[in-house]
Amino acid sequence: MDRFPEIKALTFDVFGTVLDLGGSLKPFIGDFLKSKRSDVLPQDFWDQWRSRQRIEQYQDTMLALGHSGYLETARRGFVWTLELYGIQASIDEVKEFMTAWDDLSPYPEVVPALERLKTRFKLVALSNGDAHYLDHVTQNRIQWDFDDVISVDVVGYFKPHPGIYRRAARMLELEVGECMMVSAHPFDIIGSRACGYRAAFVDRYRFPYGDPPYEPDIRVEDFTGLADALL
Repeated sequence: MDRFPEIKALTFDVFGTVLDLGGSLKPFIGDFLKSKRSDVLPQDFWDQWRSRQRIEQYQDTMLALGHSGYLETARRGFVWTLELYGIQASIDEVKEFMTAWDDLSPYPEVVPALERLKTRFKLVALSNGDAHYLDHVTQNRIQWDFDDVISVDVVGYFKPHPGIYRRAARMLELEVGECMMVSAHPFDIIGSRACGYRAAFVDRYRFPYGDPPYEPDIRVEDFTGLADALL
């Protein structure tokens, strides 16, 4: 039985939902910290960095001073985390380290699940990533031909700004209620649901969801569970 007969497209968050950020970047972080003779644990550094990047993104959107882009907010978050731990790094060292983002890998179950899901849905990447960077990671790292790849660049604000979800539905020539957001991030679930999307929460990190005004329509552990729930 089709649980969501009205849904025509699944829109996927990319960074942290499809791509394994921590698993991909922590080896680079470990090597960098070792080169700096720092005793900071790579996991601790990553946790602080990831949290700060989100703050940089929210700040970028709220101030509306012009969209900085995903990689730039990641760079700013990295610099902030270096300062937090008292680690000195030159501009060139930071620039060189940021090339690690070119080598992200997807979670292992993602592509097999997409193969299953494409038989029923249009599959779309809807990401905070820069457009040119999304071209790289979808083609060369995920190696999946999405039906469309939509960057928040088209609106100029980071998710969960409502304009992103509405613009994506319009670009797909669908009503918002015909789209389902798939994300491992509660802010993405809340933002998309507030705009009328259905939403699937991929609970990869076992973090608290909290008590927000909008809940996901389904919760799954990974993309295998997502395919099982939707097909």
